[in-house]
Amino acid sequence: MSETYTGSCLCKKVTYKLVGEPMRFYHCHCERCRKATGTGHATNIMVKPDTDIEWLTGEELLGRYKVPEAERFYNCFCKECGSPMPRVIPELGSVLIAAGSLDMIPEMKPQGRIFWGSRVEWSCDDKALPVFDEYPPGI
Repeated sequence: MSETYTGSCLCKKVTYKLVGEPMRFYHCHCERCRKATGTGHATNIMVKPDTDIEWLTGEELLGRYKVPEAERFYNCFCKECGSPMPRVIPELGSVLIAAGSLDMIPEMKPQGRIFWGSRVEWSCDDKALPVFDEYPPGI
């Protein structure tokens, strides 16, 4: 079932719309995703598009970096603010959306964590952490 995805970068200069069928929604702990995001994992939704991604604004601000030795791993990002943006993966006939770039709540929920064996020990684990609505006391 198709869903409409809309999103933007941090500076709001790049905006997009994509209509497609969600295929996978994972937290990826591989080294490349950690390096690309600067976090313990990347959270991505893979979509089989019914239409190509439509860049509503800022397409000229998009940058791309391909890892030379990787078969299909690359980043698409806003050159103004550095935010990860969706990227077309022709080899898979799909689009990978950095879930944090969405301006809407997707219907699909994360299905799991992949490349768990590559997880760094300080990253997410299966233990609950305290939760705060804002900064914790003392910060």
